[in-house]
This record gives sequence, C-alpha cells and structure tokens, in this order.
Amino acid sequence: MTITAPWDDLVAAALLGTERRTPPVAPRPGQDASAALLDAAAFSTVRRRAGLRPAAARPAPSPAPEDPRPPLPPAARNRLAMLLAGRSAGGGGRRSAPDLAELLPQWLTMANQRGYRAPDALLPALLDAARARTDLRPEALALGGPRVLWLARLNPEWKFALRGGGTGRAATTAEAAGSAGAPGSAGAATPGPATTVDSPAGTAAGSPAGAGVGAAPAAPDAPAVPADVQRQWEEGLFAERVSLLTAVRHRDPELGLALLGGTWSMERAEDRLMFLDSLRDDLSPSDEPFLEQALADRSRNVRATAAELLSALPGSALASRMAERSRACVSLTDGVIAIDAPAECDSGMERDGVVAKPPSGRGERAWWFGQLVEATPLECWSAWFGGRGAAEIVALPVADGWQADLQAAWCRAAVRQRNVEWSRALLGAPSEPPAASPLPGSPLAPTAPPSPGAPAGAQPAAPSWRDPAKLLSALPLAERAQWVADFIAAHGLSDAFRLLGVCAVPWAEPLGRAVVDALDIARDAGSYPWSFSGVMGLAERCLDPDQADRLEVLTAIPDEPADGSPGAGSYWSEAFQRLVGTLRLRAAMRRELEPPDTAAVSPVP
Repeated sequence: MTITAPWDDLVAAALLGTERRTPPVAPRPGQDASAALLDAAAFSTVRRRAGLRPAAARPAPSPAPEDPRPPLPPAARNRLAMLLAGRSAGGGGRRSAPDLAELLPQWLTMANQRGYRAPDALLPALLDAARARTDLRPEALALGGPRVLWLARLNPEWKFALRGGGTGRAATTAEAAGSAGAPGSAGAATPGPATTVDSPAGTAAGSPAGAGVGAAPAAPDAPAVPADVQRQWEEGLFAERVSLLTAVRHRDPELGLALLGGTWSMERAEDRLMFLDSLRDDLSPSDEPFLEQALADRSRNVRATAAELLSALPGSALASRMAERSRACVSLTDGVIAIDAPAECDSGMERDGVVAKPPSGRGERAWWFGQLVEATPLECWSAWFGGRGAAEIVALPVADGWQADLQAAWCRAAVRQRNVEWSRALLGAPSEPPAASPLPGSPLAPTAPPSPGAPAGAQPAAPSWRDPAKLLSALPLAERAQWVADFIAAHGLSDAFRLLGVCAVPWAEPLGRAVVDALDIARDAGSYPWSFSGVMGLAERCLDPDQADRLEVLTAIPDEPADGSPGAGSYWSEAFQRLVGTLRLRAAMRRELEPPDTAAVSPVP
C-alpha cells in the first residue's frame, strides 16, 4: 500500500488533526490514522531531501582574527559559563540566593580590567546575553574582542555588535589597538572615575561616502595618517570606526583628530555627532580649532555638542565669548548680585550653542542667561567679585529672585568643568536638608518666586537647582564617599540612592559602614523592609566583599517591635542572608580571576 501523498495535503492534515481531516493516506492493518500520517510524512521528507540537486557551496568565511590576550583561568571560565546560563549559585533558600543576573556585569568588568579574552566556545552565549541586555554590551564586546565582531557578521540577530551603540568600552580591543599600532594588552576596559577592580556596573554603513554635509575642520599641519589606519577608517563598519578613532585618540590625540577631519564633510549627521562625542575623554586645547569650525555644522545637535566641548576648555575662545556676555549681565553692588539677563538671543549666541527656544515653563531671558553662565569659566567669577572664593560667592544674596537660576547654572558649569572647589561650595554640608520637589500646593511646596520671565503659574525652580549626585561626581573619590556617608548618617537612606550610584565600588569603609548601620537601624525600628530593597540590592553589588563575615550577625531573625511591620524580622533576616551570600560569591569570583602567575597577565593601567 502506497504511503505517498502531496506534501501540502500532509501538512494540512497534521495542522488540523486527524479527527478533523482524514489523512490523504490509508493506514495499514492495525495502524491508526495518526501513525499513518506520521509514516507518510517521514517517507515524503526523505524523498524530498534525496531529490534535491546539489547546489554550489557557499564561500567559507574568512578566518577569525587572532586575539593575543590571555585566556581565562579554568575556574573563571566555568564561572562565566554559569553566569551566562543563569544557573543558581547553589545553597540559597527563598530570596537568599545571589542574583546571578546582577553579578554578570561586574564579573565582565573585572575580567576586562585584568586583560582577559572570552573563550571562543562562549562567544555565542555572550552575544545572546548582550543582545538581551543593553547594559552588558560595552563590557561583553570588550571581553569578546575582535572575534566577537567577526562572529556577529555571521548572524543577523547579533548585528547590534556592529553598530555604534555600546562599543565605546570595546575601543581598546585587540583589533582596534592593532589597527592603531598601540602596544600592550588590548581589549581591556578602562575603568571610569568611580570604578575600581570590583565595579558593578542592522549593520551600519561603514564607508563615509555620500553622507551628510557639514563643516570640514582640518588643521594644515595635521600629522600624516598611516596607510593601514586610513584603510581601516575608510573601509570599516561604523562600530569598528568608532573603536579605531577612540584607540588612536587615546594614543595620539592629534593623529585621531586628523583621521576624523579627513572625512568629516562626508559623514552623516548622526555619525558626526557620535564621532564628536568620542572626543570627550581625551579633550585638549589642541582640539579647539576643530571644534570651532564644527560650530558652523548644519546639524543642531553637532553644533550643541561642539559648543559644550569648547566650554569645557576654560581657555577656549568660546569660553571667553561666553564670559563677556555673562559679565554684561551681572553686577555686584553692596554685596548683592544683580542680574540683567539678555533681552534677545542673537545669531552669535546661537552659533556658540545657545538654544533660542526655551522649554515649556521657562522664561526666555532666564533660559538664555543660564546657558551663558554654564559656559563661562568659573575662575572668572572670582575676578569679577573682588577675589572672593567659590564658597563666598555662592553665599552672596541674589536680587529679584534670580538665585535659583544663577546657582543652577553654576552647578552645571562645575560639573562640566570638573571644578572641585565650586562643586564643594555648591554641595554645602552633608547635614543640610536634602533638596525636595514636593507636589505644588502641598505643605512642603517651595515658596520661592518663579524664575523671572517665566509664564504665569509656573512653579519655582528653587527645589531643583542643586543636583548633589552630579556635583559629587567632580569630587575626589575619598571625599565623595565621606560626604555620602555623612549624608546617610544625618538623613538616612531615603534620599541617598542616587548619591550611592556615583561612589567608587567597592564602597570605602566609612560609606559601607554608614549604609549597613542605616539598614540595621531601619530593621530595629520595625520599618517596612521592602522600602529598602533597592538599597539592599545596591549593597549586594557595591559593598566590599571582605565585609561578609562582619555582617553574619545580621542574618539572625530579630525580635519584632510591637509597632513594627508583621513578618518584617523574617524578611530582614533573609535579605541579610542574601547580602552575605552575594558578598562571598563576589569574593570567590575575584579570586578565580587571579592568574596562577601574577606576571602572566599585566593589569590594564
């Protein structure tokens, strides 16, 4: 009995079911209709495959590039496989097991800082993890190095790795460094200002031809770009070009600028913006001519970024022009600062990056004035105000309700110029009440008048003029940690979450002790434990792993106060068990990444 039938009929019967459609084949004696359908499908599949004509083989992909970095130690390799698989660390009970998804980012950071490369067999899983979580991409691509980009070209699902997003930390991979001729161990991520060893934290067109039109800054005495670097720059994918530019700039800023200037006028506007933004890390006065010409770019975003970078150079011509405009707006009479904001935003101001149209709720003059002040070198204010220091100037009264706008602009200038003295003065003492932004009309709503020139009914700007988290980022790490520790001791944890995010990891001893003490106080007071889940999760990633043994005593179930939350003691116990378990796991991860011979792997500077 034949079991052949048209393939489409077999598929239709299988989709609908043999009870709803009679199979196009007759069953053998003793065989039911479902088995007959499966036999017919198997037979037809073999026949269809056997009848295919051989096709020309696809060309084999080019060999994967070499990655000279050392491999992971065996224990660390197994740990990475476990973290990528998301398996439990073992030994944990309800809500007490470490969260492996939160440990993977800092494991990648530690591995990159030690200069390792990812195992070839784990590159697909690493790309899948980075595809699912954008926060993993910079570190994952850095660990994968040149081979992860080679592999990403073979699978459309990994095309994110070939785009510009998330490749900044991969700029020092072996491929980029090799293209630039940079010596040393490549591919390791460079930690940011608040990071230490245990820190938490479609294919784009590569050729610049035919892209948007903009100014073409190029210094007449620019250094000659080596031919191999020029070829990589002109032929590479966008992610590779960003990586190459970052690597070259880090090694030779003027050579990197010459590389970018050679094709600037042919780049697309969005690419020019990202290339310009990559100049931040190694910004120097020699970049000023390039940035000055970029102020004439057709793209508003490119012009704004160029102006921001120039204002971060206190000796630039743009900073001087902004200082002249600010000087015309302020005066000091009898110890009181008076403000006469600009009456219009002329073409010169717009060329220097001043945005003419204010956001909703802001007055035009206050908006323009704030942009002038934030681009003015902070050293000018001492000269204008009789040699006073930053703390004295910040304490001066400001007439006619302009204080919030003036000090908000000073805050932005202090952050942009990384000025420690002004950041310290604007922060004030950690014991001062934190700035709050209650709802309008509430008893805690601010009573300061709105900004001059603001529309009727606009709310005052006083509560938001100071952003402690941003100001803290300009302070030295030790001072930053001490300030936040004193803030927590004075105000508790409710307003400290953003402040903790800018502190070096692992937290220094005074800060870690302040956080644990505040959690312990909240536990003893019978507070709602779930109100501190965010801080507890941050502590798992940021506390020094060496503190695990000292925190063991907090894992006991405490006596619950009469007015406390029911069941809070048990929750606190489980939360501290998870904290201690996570700290011990982080300590184990750190040990596993240490090479058997410390001379075998040179730490990345």
